[in-house]
Formats: sequence, C-alpha cells, structure tokens
Amino acid sequence: MPLRDLLPGRRVRRYDPRSVGVVDRFEAHFAEPLLLRSGARLETFTLAYETYGTLNTRRDNAILICHALSGDSHVAGYYTDDPEEKPGWWDDAVGPGKMFDTSQYFVICSNVIGGCRGSTGPSSPAPDGRPYALRFPVITIADMVRAQTALLQHLGIARLFAVAGGSMGGMQALQWAVDFPDQVQNVLFIASTPVSSAQNIAFNEIGRQAIYADPHWQRGNYYGKDRPNPDPGLAVARMIGHITYMSEQSLEEKFGRRLQKKDQLTYTFETEFAVESYLHYQGYKFTERFDANSYLYITRALDYYDVSQGYGSMAAALGRTTADFLVVSFSSDWLYTRAQAEMLVQGLKQAERRVEYEHVEASFGHDSFLVEVETMERLVGDYLRRAAARQSPA
Repeated sequence: MPLRDLLPGRRVRRYDPRSVGVVDRFEAHFAEPLLLRSGARLETFTLAYETYGTLNTRRDNAILICHALSGDSHVAGYYTDDPEEKPGWWDDAVGPGKMFDTSQYFVICSNVIGGCRGSTGPSSPAPDGRPYALRFPVITIADMVRAQTALLQHLGIARLFAVAGGSMGGMQALQWAVDFPDQVQNVLFIASTPVSSAQNIAFNEIGRQAIYADPHWQRGNYYGKDRPNPDPGLAVARMIGHITYMSEQSLEEKFGRRLQKKDQLTYTFETEFAVESYLHYQGYKFTERFDANSYLYITRALDYYDVSQGYGSMAAALGRTTADFLVVSFSSDWLYTRAQAEMLVQGLKQAERRVEYEHVEASFGHDSFLVEVETMERLVGDYLRRAAARQSPA
C-alpha cells in the first residue's frame, strides 16, 4: 500500500521488516437491521475494520482478532509515516513472521458495535441526525459477534481459520464458536472468562459510577461543540480499570513508593507518588480517544457475559461448538483468573472438544498477554502451525 505524501523536510519512519507498515481503516455500512439480544434492533449500522495480509484463493486463511474494552480495529501498523505515531494496540502480534503471520494469514480486526472508533455506537448519529447518546440500545458480546458476521459476509469469507482475542476479545472468540459453530475452525481464548464474576461486575460498576458523578455527563447528553465532555469521570473509570490490568508485583517493580519529582514528602494533597502520576496520565490519555457513553455500554456488555445465556447451561452452549481451542491464562492475572480459564477447559473436555491449555507464569497481571511477546509468539504461533497442518490435505 503506498505511503502517504510527506511534508518537505519531515523525518521518515524506518519500518521493522516485520511491521505491516502504513495501513488504512475501512468502514462497512449495513442497511439490514441488526437484531439484538435485548429484543431491540439497529435499523442500520457501520463497522470500522482493518485488514492485513492477503486472502488466499480458497478464502480459508482468515483470522479475526477481537479487541478488548479499550481497543479498536487498529491492531497493528501505523496510519501515517510520522515517526512519533504509536502503532496499533497489538502490533507485536501481527505482521510477517509474527504470531499472526501476515505472510500466511489474512488478518481482520473490527471495532465492536457500541464502540467509538468508527463503528456505530452511542456517539453516532441516530436516524434523526442527533447522536444516539443513551437512546442507543444496550448491547451484549453476542451482539458484537452477530455484527461481525455481517462484516465477514461483506468480505466474502464463509469460514474463519481462527478467531482470537484477549480479555473481552476472548469472550467474543468463544461466542463465535457457540453461536456460529460452522464458521469457526479454531478459537484462541486468551486471558478471559466464560462468565463474568461478581468481582468483574463490581469493578465495572465503580467505573460507571465515576462517569455518572461527573457533572458534564448530563445523563449522556454531552455531545455538541458547546458542551464539555465528562473527561474527569471517564479518566477515573480508566484509572480504576487500569489497576485491574496490572499485578501488585508489576506495580511494585515499576513504581514502589518512589516519589514524583521530589526527594521528600510535602504533606499535601498534591501528586506525590510516581504511581499516582502514572494513573493520572493513563486516565486522561484515555479521554483523548474514547467516549464515556461507549465505556458505559461496553462495560455493561462485559457484565452480562455468560456463555450459557440463551442455551440453558454452559455444557449445552459448549456442546454446540465444533472448533478446536487454545486457552491461555496467566498466573498474576487477578481480573480473569486461572480458575475461570479452567472452568472453560473442563467444560470443553466434557464436550469432547480438542482443547490445549497453557497456564503461563508471568508477573505483569492481566496485561501479560500484551507484554509477554516471546511467550505469546511461541504459544500462539506454534498452535496455529499445528492447526494449519491439521487443515492441510495429506
């Protein structure tokens, strides 16, 4: 894909040979209604998406990567040649020779329905031209997946070689296998859970309450050039969430009790500790790219997640699957725990599905799946190679 035109004298990024380089974001518009689990429906909707690699002539090498709460379709590469631009959120994972090898696979990532990075969500215009705000219907993980099936049809792909994701992305990957078993060959379920726990729901509710308490939220009606966004509330919500993505060990190793720009305590309520400054930065950086109402909707979808919903039991839901599974958990992940992963593994084994389970010793908490690059490349890359060998004719 050609690079963007550069301004005279501008520095040029030197790409790693395993980078996908400069990429484009596309939008697929759907005129058919999207029927939702709640009984509501969206008469029309849009999904933003990106693709990497080449779809082969058999159209059987497609991998769908599903993103987590704060992610979007920009999983890898860059939008410009600006050397200051940061790459996609899982850039270490997608590219030639990487775990999702774009010299072998056609990789797709879309922004979820309800999001705020190009897909239809509460900040999008409703049929009357005004932003949906809280008129947007409540969504579920299953609704996100159903919208993605429309995208796959749009791309002319009948069956995915694999669907993969960490955190909320893992929930989507599992839901694909349950709701659309004929369309998925392999599932990569990473640092996720088949059912949200009371603790998961509790942390999400604290984040939502921070947004509700922001006077600028205005019950979701803050859109418009003369209305300030509820950035302080969203920043606090992000700070709360970010703590759950790390481990006590990683926080201690990164910050400990180190002071920020001072060598002694001031005995004030100024920002004194480095960990405080870090959380403030993470919170307000998040407000530059995310919509507060989307945060409300997506965290509610996380709360609702239970793979057994609509099927009576987890056993019945998993009994619908035909895919092979790789399940990965991390020792320091206290958001989505080893016990939650093993619950899925046991259910899949009882359903007599092919499942490989890897529990990884890692100190970075929930974010280990993004940080433990070499370990993930080995586990995922090896699994995909074995899966491809099983698929190939003798």
